[in-house]
Amino acid sequence: MKRGVRIGVDVGSVRVGVAASDPSGILASPVETVRRDQRSGTDLDRIVALVAEYEAIEVVVGLPRSLSGAEGAAAVAAREYAALLAERLGDSPHPVPVELSDERLTTVIAGRTLSQRGVRGKKHRAVVDQAAAVLILQAWLDAERSADQP
Repeated sequence: MKRGVRIGVDVGSVRVGVAASDPSGILASPVETVRRDQRSGTDLDRIVALVAEYEAIEVVVGLPRSLSGAEGAAAVAAREYAALLAERLGDSPHPVPVELSDERLTTVIAGRTLSQRGVRGKKHRAVVDQAAAVLILQAWLDAERSADQP
């Protein structure tokens, strides 16, 4: 696997969770939660800035499919978001590819994990999207490393 930071993105209708990997692509860590701004796209601007700040080589956006693998409205929205992000990154001084990654149940798992650790209320809402982004990115990193193994 090519060396470099990857950025993971969990797209929601209100917030966007962001995670980043270490340069070796071993471990994903939370970065921040960005308020979604569908009118002016300042959330997309912030992610472009994070890609530049972390000198990321790739962005992984979660694609929420149902358990059967079907794609509903949330998957359509994630695909549209990934396309908008790819367009902005393509026009930026730091262009990088945007990949989609299956993210079935990551927000549910992240929420349960946080609840089990006693994180509730506003604090829970503030970090659940970051935790989901970590799960999305970590699963993608693990799959990429496995694919590289003979």
